[in-house]
Amino acid sequence: MPDHPLPVIDLEQITDAGARHAICGLLNLVEELVTENRTLRAEVQRLRDENNRLKGEQGRPTIKANTKPGAGAGDHSSERERWRSVPRQVSGKLQQIAIDRTEVLVVDPTRLPHDAEFKGHESVVVQDVVFRTDNVLFQKEKWYSPSAGKSYLAPLPPGYAGEFGPGLKALTLVFYYAGQMSEPKILEVLRSVGVKISAGHLSNLLIKDQEPFHAEKAAIVEAGVRSSPWQHTDDTATRVNGQNQHCHILCNPRYTAYTTLPGKDRLSVLDVLRNGRPRTFLLNDEALGFLGRVQVSALTRQRLLHLPCDQVLDEPTLLRLLDEHLGGVGAQQRKWILDALAVAAYHAQAEGPVVQLLVCDDAPQFTWLTEELGLCWVHEGRHYKKLVPYLPQHRQAVERFLTDFWAFYAKLLVYRQHPGEAERGPLAAAFDTLFARETGYARLDERIALTRGKKAHLLLVLTHPEIPLHNNPAELGARQRVRKRDVSFGPRTGGGARAWDTFMTLAATARKLGVSFYHYMHDRVSGQNRLLSLADHIDQEARGLNLGASWTTPSPAPPTS
Repeated sequence: MPDHPLPVIDLEQITDAGARHAICGLLNLVEELVTENRTLRAEVQRLRDENNRLKGEQGRPTIKANTKPGAGAGDHSSERERWRSVPRQVSGKLQQIAIDRTEVLVVDPTRLPHDAEFKGHESVVVQDVVFRTDNVLFQKEKWYSPSAGKSYLAPLPPGYAGEFGPGLKALTLVFYYAGQMSEPKILEVLRSVGVKISAGHLSNLLIKDQEPFHAEKAAIVEAGVRSSPWQHTDDTATRVNGQNQHCHILCNPRYTAYTTLPGKDRLSVLDVLRNGRPRTFLLNDEALGFLGRVQVSALTRQRLLHLPCDQVLDEPTLLRLLDEHLGGVGAQQRKWILDALAVAAYHAQAEGPVVQLLVCDDAPQFTWLTEELGLCWVHEGRHYKKLVPYLPQHRQAVERFLTDFWAFYAKLLVYRQHPGEAERGPLAAAFDTLFARETGYARLDERIALTRGKKAHLLLVLTHPEIPLHNNPAELGARQRVRKRDVSFGPRTGGGARAWDTFMTLAATARKLGVSFYHYMHDRVSGQNRLLSLADHIDQEARGLNLGASWTTPSPAPPTS
């Protein structure tokens, strides 16, 4: 990078089209050479670091630059561009505070003059928390009947089993899953108030014997998917016993659910949408149509007809039939066959709700699954933020385009609040104008063309104004899992991963529904079960507010391999 600023070439002043085209080509060549140089420099540094490590030395430390959102090349946030001033609503909190006890304070009579008159009380609310042990010695009656030859022992109250009571059990679950505390820190806090508990016992409290909660998590997913025809989805990397896996997030405004699976392919996403039911497959006209669009050969599709048509098959049966009739099919075509038959079975299923629209990013595993697909504008804008041109006129071109990009996004937000038929046409035309632009910066023009090809998915809000323009709820859910991973690294067993999914689902859903996670956990651990289940909460809210009021059944979107 030179010390002096690079000159800006104003291409608008060049009237000769051939000369302008030639100069644009040279400028883009400079960009490509600079990009290649950066890549080679990074590779040389990586090799130097590896060489130093092989010699027993240390590589160059990775120190991230200090950048504000939207200010640096390494920061892809669009928060600064999307920020809009929102009127602040100030509300008193005293009305929201539940009073646990009232204490009357009196004035020392010796301080009062002889003519003092009582004028009532002045109220002051002070919030406090009592954190101490409540160790109970239960004296259980024991009776013996000689005639029956047996003893009768008084049972412990509900929720009391083993060495620890429901209050401690609920608190550890809240600390670990909602408070994002590590097990050593929880031990430190508990022991500081006098609780005698081992690390192994704490781990068992957090992970083992949680079947009732696993059932609640499954009910939450069922109710959440049933509550709305559209859902958000995303995934993030996680590790189970040191092995790479993927945590899938499925959510809408009423719930957030986590599911950890070994893969993140289309079948894995279907497993999430089907709430963990065994995989099923169906060969029908829909599946054959999908296979034709991804260009599976006519011969392979003809051989598929040896399989039972319009009959639901389980996974072992289908794999056996594929081995018998299509043993020579390549891995990619076999994958497409499995995907197509699984999606067809999902669309035809009657044992559970079927998601009709997904709001997500443009990863290929999310296509085919639903009738319509809404893409995230924030994720799309991130592609442009990743462009780091070297030449100043190219930097200016990116900045100008991003300004117009987020201005159009703001117009869509206004439409979403006040949708109408009259605005759809002008907004669609404005999209065509914006994404038909040619800037002369090759990488930016290529990215604009890619966005133009996603028009139907990015403008889905014009026909479904109830859906958001972004996938932030799922990404925020993924961020919670990343923070949990940073604190606790990752579960070491499949049971631990399942517990992480279950209790993070319960905590996130309780937060969305305005339910105290601690009180909910205490209610369930104590065996009282007085509080309405989170799944029933979702059903009640769904009956009161229809998230899919403007839903109309569309034609299936074309598949993407």
